[in-house]
Amino acid sequence: MQKENSLAESIALLPKQKKQKVLKEIEGFTDDEALDLLYNWRFWARPKQIEPEGKNWLYWLYLAGRGAGKTRTGAEFVNDHARQGAKHIALVGQTKSDARDTMVELGPSSILKISDPRFRPYYEPSKRRVIWPNGVTATIYSGDEPDQLRGPSHDIVWLDELAKFKYPQECMDNILFGLRGNEEIKIFVSTTPRPIKIIKDLVNDPNAIVRRGSTYENAANLPEKFLKMLLEKYEGTRIGRQEIYAEILDDNPNALWSRKTLDKNRVTKAPNLIRVVVAVDPEASDTETSAETGIIVAGLGDDGHGYILADSTKKGSPKEWGTAAVAAYHTYQADSLIAEVNNGGDMVEYVIKSIDETVPVKQVRASRGKQLRAEPVASLDEQGRIHHVGYLAELEDQLCEWMAGEKSPDRLDARVWAITELMLENDFVIIEGRTANRRPTANQEW
Repeated sequence: MQKENSLAESIALLPKQKKQKVLKEIEGFTDDEALDLLYNWRFWARPKQIEPEGKNWLYWLYLAGRGAGKTRTGAEFVNDHARQGAKHIALVGQTKSDARDTMVELGPSSILKISDPRFRPYYEPSKRRVIWPNGVTATIYSGDEPDQLRGPSHDIVWLDELAKFKYPQECMDNILFGLRGNEEIKIFVSTTPRPIKIIKDLVNDPNAIVRRGSTYENAANLPEKFLKMLLEKYEGTRIGRQEIYAEILDDNPNALWSRKTLDKNRVTKAPNLIRVVVAVDPEASDTETSAETGIIVAGLGDDGHGYILADSTKKGSPKEWGTAAVAAYHTYQADSLIAEVNNGGDMVEYVIKSIDETVPVKQVRASRGKQLRAEPVASLDEQGRIHHVGYLAELEDQLCEWMAGEKSPDRLDARVWAITELMLENDFVIIEGRTANRRPTANQEW
């Protein structure tokens, strides 16, 4: 993938005398001229980050690796259309916090951080609204609440990390229904790709312009530690082709799970649930290179099938992942928390009880290898007896990439423990714990 330079990079690569001439002209700028250059995105952006010309497209799909500059491109796209007087802008993130933090407020490439101070918008968090000095308004939406998008009309839309949305197709459908009555409509999708239907459909849509970028194209603007971590974790791997080079991968033929099976079994809501558990695969250490703590919420339906309700996996200290696990327990009205203790020992129950002593913890220790534990669960998937409620992107990546003999990842392990508890005879030794009865609720959407 050949790198295309921005105008700024092209100047930096000029021969010494030509470069000095350009820089001398810049030194003579007034304050306003200097600000104009500083906030001139076309000067700093790589060509593929600049909005396509013409009006014969509906979607601009920017598929790029981690840290490739997707968010900055989206923020500049929105700011540019706000200047041009867009009627109503939609900002749609994976979750409320992603939309607020990454797209609008806190991230280094967020709208507020990259805006020219002479045209910086005002953020009203209580109204989920961003307002520019000329009165143009953007509303913030969450990808896990697609019904928010039912009804409102927009002419400019930015969807960030669409491939990670829990309900990507439902969000897109509601957006398209809301584009009525607008003559010029543009939808910008910035995402690291995953081989899910909506991404494949957009790539092949005649109304879409598709651009691709790798992480390394933006290396000059990335922290050295981040690049080192990415190289060590992903370079040379199948998943690295997705996470670094933005390739849309086919199924790994050696994996126990396939995306075809997960898609076939997928549902948008769970039935009445007889039991709900939160399974935790703990990470004992808390360093930059530590794995995440897998936290998966699963339920047993009154139809005898298993339902994967949520992925609350957390990287951080024991207190941080313990808090996330307890929050999931209460949010989904679980009856117990299942904790693997091969790695964390008694520490897991201690962490949970220190946060909320009322949470019942069942400690489990594996008596068989990871492959032998995973295979019967994968068989249940093949039989159509386990269903994901919506998309769970990171979990599904792990399921469809892991091969027997490799170190099994956090989310996968937690999912196996949850389904084993709910649907299979235990292949572990119960160290200590108890479960509480949970009254089935009416047909509940999770």
